[in-house]
Amino acid sequence: MTTLATEGGGASEVINARRTESLDAPHILDLVQPWTETLFGRFNVVNIIEKAVLAVTLTNESEDIMAHAAFFDYPNMTDCDPAKWESWMGNLYSSSQCNSLNSLFMHYFVAHKDYAQGCAREIVRTAFNAVPDLHFIFLVVPVGVVPDASIASVFNPMNKPESSKGPRKAAIFVCHRHSHVPVLHIRKARVEDHDDLTPIFNRQSDMLKATYGDFFLAELIEAQDDHMHCLVAEVDGTAIGFMSISDDVNLNLMNECFELGPSHGLRKPHPDDVTSPEPMPVPSPTQPKASKDEVDIDKASVTSQCSKDEVTEVTAGDESGKEAVAPEVEEQPGAKPPKGEGAVSRASSRSGSVGGESKVVPKLSDAQMGDSTHSLLSDSTDQELQMDRPPSTENKLSRPPSSSTPKPLEPPPLSKRFVPTYNGGPNAFSIQLFCIDERYEMRSCDFMPKAFSLFTDYDFCVVTVPHLVPEFPLIQNFVRITPRCPSTLPQELYAFHRSGLLKNFVVRPACSGDFAAVQNLVKNILLNENLLQDLTQYNKARRDTDGTEIQAYIAECQKQIVGVAIIRREEDIEYIRSHYNIEDFIYFNHHRREDHAHLHHLALNPIFSHLTKHFIKEILRLSNKTCLYYPLYPIYSSKETVLRHSLVCSLGTMVPVRARRQIKYPVEQLGINAPSDRILVEREAYALNHINRKLTLEPKVTINARIVVVGASDVGLSFLETFAYCPHLRFNNLTLISPHGLPGEMLPDAQRDQMLPTSHCYSQQDYAKVSLRTWVNVVYGHMTAIERKKKFVVVDGAYQVPYDHLVLCTGQQFQVPAPTGADIDTGVTNENLPGNPNHRLLVEPPKNLYLVNDMYDAAVGLYRAENTLLKNQKPIVVYGSNINAYCCVQSLLTLGIAGNKIALVQPPAEEACFEDNQVMEAVKTALQEAGVQVHSGYYLARWNDQVEIPEEITCATFTSASEPLRLECQAFFSFFKKAVDMNAFKAINDSYLVYDGKLVIDASFHTNDVTIRGAGPLTKFKRRYHADQWTHACFNSKEVGIALAAEMLRLFDPTLEAQPAPPEETLNLIPIYRSPRILGALLPGGYHYLEVKKPGIPDPPEQQMAQNLPSREIYTGEAGSGDGYMKIGVSQYQAVDTVVCLSKKAVPTSNLICLYGVHQRTLNNMLSRYDEGLIRNLYSYFKEAWCTAVFHDRFADFRDEIRELLVTSPRDAKETLEEKVRKVVDEEVGMSDSQREQLLEAYKSTGSKRAVETRLLSFLAYNYYHLPMYAKPGMV
Repeated sequence: MTTLATEGGGASEVINARRTESLDAPHILDLVQPWTETLFGRFNVVNIIEKAVLAVTLTNESEDIMAHAAFFDYPNMTDCDPAKWESWMGNLYSSSQCNSLNSLFMHYFVAHKDYAQGCAREIVRTAFNAVPDLHFIFLVVPVGVVPDASIASVFNPMNKPESSKGPRKAAIFVCHRHSHVPVLHIRKARVEDHDDLTPIFNRQSDMLKATYGDFFLAELIEAQDDHMHCLVAEVDGTAIGFMSISDDVNLNLMNECFELGPSHGLRKPHPDDVTSPEPMPVPSPTQPKASKDEVDIDKASVTSQCSKDEVTEVTAGDESGKEAVAPEVEEQPGAKPPKGEGAVSRASSRSGSVGGESKVVPKLSDAQMGDSTHSLLSDSTDQELQMDRPPSTENKLSRPPSSSTPKPLEPPPLSKRFVPTYNGGPNAFSIQLFCIDERYEMRSCDFMPKAFSLFTDYDFCVVTVPHLVPEFPLIQNFVRITPRCPSTLPQELYAFHRSGLLKNFVVRPACSGDFAAVQNLVKNILLNENLLQDLTQYNKARRDTDGTEIQAYIAECQKQIVGVAIIRREEDIEYIRSHYNIEDFIYFNHHRREDHAHLHHLALNPIFSHLTKHFIKEILRLSNKTCLYYPLYPIYSSKETVLRHSLVCSLGTMVPVRARRQIKYPVEQLGINAPSDRILVEREAYALNHINRKLTLEPKVTINARIVVVGASDVGLSFLETFAYCPHLRFNNLTLISPHGLPGEMLPDAQRDQMLPTSHCYSQQDYAKVSLRTWVNVVYGHMTAIERKKKFVVVDGAYQVPYDHLVLCTGQQFQVPAPTGADIDTGVTNENLPGNPNHRLLVEPPKNLYLVNDMYDAAVGLYRAENTLLKNQKPIVVYGSNINAYCCVQSLLTLGIAGNKIALVQPPAEEACFEDNQVMEAVKTALQEAGVQVHSGYYLARWNDQVEIPEEITCATFTSASEPLRLECQAFFSFFKKAVDMNAFKAINDSYLVYDGKLVIDASFHTNDVTIRGAGPLTKFKRRYHADQWTHACFNSKEVGIALAAEMLRLFDPTLEAQPAPPEETLNLIPIYRSPRILGALLPGGYHYLEVKKPGIPDPPEQQMAQNLPSREIYTGEAGSGDGYMKIGVSQYQAVDTVVCLSKKAVPTSNLICLYGVHQRTLNNMLSRYDEGLIRNLYSYFKEAWCTAVFHDRFADFRDEIRELLVTSPRDAKETLEEKVRKVVDEEVGMSDSQREQLLEAYKSTGSKRAVETRLLSFLAYNYYHLPMYAKPGMV
């Protein structure tokens, strides 16, 4: 914040600097002066903003734009190739100091004429502060043009040597850093600096004063010796910053707690170093020495290769060699890992898993070159190995299920975690204390050269930071070290290498002579063969065999190759635009087709990881591209797909792009009016990551807070997705605890998916396109305890997962029902049961009792059914009266099990499974036709005619209101009632969180512990809300998760209003959720079922009739007919609030869900057409071309835009159209015809009608690649 005065000494303005947005363009044009076009030429301002690497806008307190400037990384001269400007300037001006790292060019500048000089100085100062490595800003001035005084006061002509003729068409002006934001002077601290530094320390923290007294700083400075030094930054004779450094570093502890393999344990190489377990060969600890004028960067890079066994936390029997790092998981002292079920193999499908699974799976975005703990193959090696192995050695359970005896689903014995041993001398010093005045904090990096000059024998500087401390500018150049499992330090470790001080970092196109050096650089990277093959192809032909352009670039420092990147021209940009929201980050129409590139490989020495964005910026400049895209495929992808890429180390600098929901087109019906094949083509689903020129100099806010989510429910996943997809935030410690890890990581299996109903929050493709494994660490196991004082969660009774914020969203699962113990021979009925039928079984259940709560359970159940149950003639009992039970019956029938071998036993239900009688009757008829035995109104009495719980069920008895029932049984599938998991209940209850049948929360998701939140069916609202029936189970789970994330983002997002404590509630109202509740399933008879209804608790039919609300229901077809049955409910406000579909044909669910909330008149006057008999089949009606726009993923945004238009007051009107409507509408009387005519006239006369039509045409035109079936103006 700066105060500027007019040049004439008039009124002053307080201004703020921010990044320019495209919406600023109209206001920027208002600032254009006559000299602007003369100096800079005629430009499209939006294009300038879109392509600039740095664009700065100054605003006053009223948010009026005062000035704008755009900076590029090349000069705006037509006769200068952007890729060769450095040599061009060197030849003309003999300037060897300026390079792409420390130079930018001003391509555009405008300012309010009264404040132009002050604005120019402030923008330049902002640019130097925003880019610490920037030292020169150049301005190209055409010949014969005199810069405006505001610019001339900042820029000076460059001095040309006498022999140089200079550019013919322009002169180069320069602005130096030292004139505006000079590099800080760093010196050794003196005791007299105490008085300057103490106020700075006291402003930021009083902890040191409270702990050590008033003169701790003077005493620290006085205690300096050869092992501890104190530095100060000085400006105009005043100390404005302080750093204390010491070589007293506990390297053994750090090696135990962090993955220090790439930095060789922060020690010097030694012949006795043990960097890999037996019998793995130990790589040479030393590298060839560099020449005297070179820095040995390779030695500091990857002198040791971490083996897979080194990072396996609890198991090593998995053939895939999956690694486990990242979240801080500490083993409980003296605890033994539980035996129970193993984690699901993410490369298997139907069978579940027999291979061991890592206890902890790290997120891919932590990947660094030389760190083998992260790789695309860390998730897909198992599949690759199985492809390469002969069939005789293939894992049994990865094949289609056969008649062979299945292996038990248990993990292999646990192996001891390997930790490297380094015996060399220390190679690191640490920062013990650091503080700097906020005005100069962007120059914190100036301390580093002086610090390394005092410890000449050490190559690394390290600093530890508490998790809740925001990442400050000093450590933005440091490398975050991945925590090891287990980590006992409650802090983050950052390291900086001496070579990071070097500024001669050069990026250039690769050449044939680089191959050997690149091969040595990437030798420790998995899939390096693919990188080298692409490099060979580039050197050979510059193109693929199919003609696709390849470009390869090398990063050099001190004549050593430290990085390599390979890109190709993006040939599928139409598909990317139509399937991913890249327009959240770019204006697509301002980028040519050839401006888009596809990143295949990027490897950079971790010493220079702070220059990753600069590396990418240079790749874009040298290749003349503006956008890069990098896909991440799911772990079950084919080997050919995976081998096209290697895991890049730049994921943390890129932004994830959300996938777009696609329209299900009736292609045959549309014919030539269907979208192009580039849009409709079916491709393997992947998650897209992106970076463009605008983002290369835009930093992310790093959040190190440990956020632990318990439960992979729809609520938990949508919460994690919202956090991971915040483009301006980077969460380093997102952790999910789940017994089966992230869903969607098993091989796709339609039959397995059909065994469970779906909420349509996420599908298999959605999981692949979100790719949470990129951003979230996964801990496999059950939460068994919460230590609130020490702030950690105990997993499986053996492992500690520390947290700063804990989110509980375990949901509810089907529990094993406890038999009532009734003896049916005594004539017991449901009226006089000896036990409560609603109780759950608390002892070990029989081994042939199955609960199906997720896809893993479904895979296990189907595998058993196909390999065991199918061959036995005994009946299978399905116990339950809900939709899950019907799905299970249908899955068993589809598997080939005869209907007369299946008994569906339905306990008395509190409410009907289906609200629609047509659906219920169709399902009953289908069960009857299939021969399934259906017994309604029965409670489980005993297994095997005994009170004791048997090891295996052979028969089951049931009681009813009249006659009892006894059934032979080879398997028992239970879908009785859902409840909170017992492990979760004990953990919550024992930690004294308020539990009242469910976890008690407030409207902001808080429990009685401010650091613990809850959401989903696990929770209920406090009793003071007087809404016991209203829980999160009444709403859309994905929307609840997004709302939870929005509440928590207030703690971390600097762009939102901070909320450090829960707000006071005065009204005690529960939040409103608007998204529909959705339920889909495959029911007996092969019926595809879809139900979309409004959130909340439905009113009973008699109450709805008593309210006399003018709602309607329309329907067509019958369940058994070829067209299928479909019903649509319309609310009193004429909006669709219910959709029910039942058909033997596949239903276009994603389309029909979009109908919810849409006014019936938007649907082509649906009610009037139905009344006129024009709609005979609702399925066919909604396949007509006119309806396609309603299904578009941006149609909801378009409706919001129209509403905003109508609530905004026209320039020549005093009141908005909405205000006029509110004046004439009376809910008791209604609207008269004359009033309606007045409103229609106002709608036309105020220009609203024309504006709406214009927006509609713009919507159709902009999304024409999706909607080519609509005519454009001028077509007819």
